[in-house]
Amino acid sequence: MATNAVSIEQAMRVSDAFMASFNAQDWPAHFDTYNFPHVRIAGIDVKVWNSRAEIDAGHAEYGKGRIEHGWARSAWDARDVIHASNDKVHLAVQFTRYDQGGAKLARYQAIYVITCVNGHWGVQARSSYAP
Repeated sequence: MATNAVSIEQAMRVSDAFMASFNAQDWPAHFDTYNFPHVRIAGIDVKVWNSRAEIDAGHAEYGKGRIEHGWARSAWDARDVIHASNDKVHLAVQFTRYDQGGAKLARYQAIYVITCVNGHWGVQARSSYAP
């Protein structure tokens, strides 16, 4: 995978921005880390946003009822490259959600597919058991 070091670096950069903007609840910046169509599989529930305009229209509802009560922030525990090419990286990730005092609320594993579409690196799909 050494030949795909640039792609892997971009995937890590995008996933850092994804987490930082999620924690800040800065939805415009968070959605900037997506590529479209964007797919989220949570358990067996599948949600597809076909465009940025579609997700922007519903951003007031984004995340409501899906984050544990008392949540204050999330953090990556691990991000491991499964596969990488010049325009796509699969990451096996683990993240923990914390409350204001730093107590762990929940830990989840997921698969993230990060792609380069028209020169933009973004999260194209993610699958987890997080609500």
